[in-house]
Amino acid sequence: MNTLVALCAIGAEKILGNEIKHLGYRLLSNAPGRVSFEGDDGALFRANLCLRTADRVYLQLASYSALDFDDLYNGVYSINWQDFLKKDSKVVVDKVRTFRSKLNSEHSIQGMVHKAIYSKLGDIWHMSSMPETGEESDIRVYIDENQVLILLDLSGLPLHKRGYRVDGGIAPLRETTAAVMLQEMLWRRKTPLHDPFCGSGTIAIEATLYAFNVAPGFGRRFALENLPIYNKALADEIRRKEAEQIRTDVEVRITGSDIDSKAVARAKQNAEYACVMAGRALKSIGLSAHIQRPDFVQSDFADLGAPYDEGLLLCNPPYGERLGDENEAAELYKKMDSLFTEFPGWNIGVITSNPDFQMNLGHNATSLKTLKAGNLDTTFYVFDRSIPEPKTPKTAGWEKSDKPKAEKFDFNKPRFDKPKGKFRSESKKDNRKPREFSGKAEKF
Repeated sequence: MNTLVALCAIGAEKILGNEIKHLGYRLLSNAPGRVSFEGDDGALFRANLCLRTADRVYLQLASYSALDFDDLYNGVYSINWQDFLKKDSKVVVDKVRTFRSKLNSEHSIQGMVHKAIYSKLGDIWHMSSMPETGEESDIRVYIDENQVLILLDLSGLPLHKRGYRVDGGIAPLRETTAAVMLQEMLWRRKTPLHDPFCGSGTIAIEATLYAFNVAPGFGRRFALENLPIYNKALADEIRRKEAEQIRTDVEVRITGSDIDSKAVARAKQNAEYACVMAGRALKSIGLSAHIQRPDFVQSDFADLGAPYDEGLLLCNPPYGERLGDENEAAELYKKMDSLFTEFPGWNIGVITSNPDFQMNLGHNATSLKTLKAGNLDTTFYVFDRSIPEPKTPKTAGWEKSDKPKAEKFDFNKPRFDKPKGKFRSESKKDNRKPREFSGKAEKF
């Protein structure tokens, strides 16, 4: 068995852990922005192909205690690097993270780890220097309270780069963040979903892939494929099995709108690429079926009206940094009150980095979660319309310490809260006739 480490946005550890468990792998531990788990050889490829909320997947090569640089060097040297790297590999120690450890100079740690790797390979292969003419292999190092983790990158490009987004526009939402939002809302494919600020279409596209059970990694390659541990026959078998899991027998109501016609065009193009990706996966197993594309129209959110009694509004509205004016963002948030009026039976989820969002909106979230992806601190506000709105706003704040705390979770709990009623009912045709969106919006 292998120990793997999946990275995610800080605050999304529980969602990622549930995903990993759903794939059938045993969870081991979690820390801020990462979850460790145990998997067979197939997990090296399958985790990259199937995880929706993970940013990267690493293979853990060593875990040991190091109180000085000799300990660090010896631990790295002890790894059988010749089993994981090729003779022409270019090794890059891309990042080092330390916390409450005697070794805390990230630059010095980086140099020592690199030296130990090349010393070991040189001794094994009887080479005085490495040619570094081949593919880049990235190594990541964590030293947490003197405990060292040496990780080998299996993903390559971050996993939010699915391969379907041709044009993201200005400050697009990460695909992995959109997937986290969907899971936080416990969204199910039988629930109508609309994004009133669709931008490049990320939320609607991720919802479509989830609804039809399309693995998000079908449209790209992974760093694993350049390593000597890559088993192509096993990977091909995993691709085939995951293609067989794609649902083509369901009907969904996934839509998006944006006031910018160019954004709508981008969303349509990106959605087409994503659905073609799924179609190719189906074609690889001899099926000519296709999945339903999400619908996008040009419209100001203020002109929208609910086409169904219940549903989910999920969005990433423009904020000050994207609009270029904080006052303009505040005015936009105030106008978003119309969504609460025109969509009375719909739950609403909004992600933003603006700390004054609730005040400007004039509504208090029933729950919220802080998410940190890269250098961006955001808050995901959930408005559950089935319960009374709180009289005072809930506040979001990062832990006031030198290290964020990961959300702890019980590895033995079920994957997600079970929805009420029979979940399989979504495979039956929905005979409800939608009402037209009111106002100036194009009809869905």
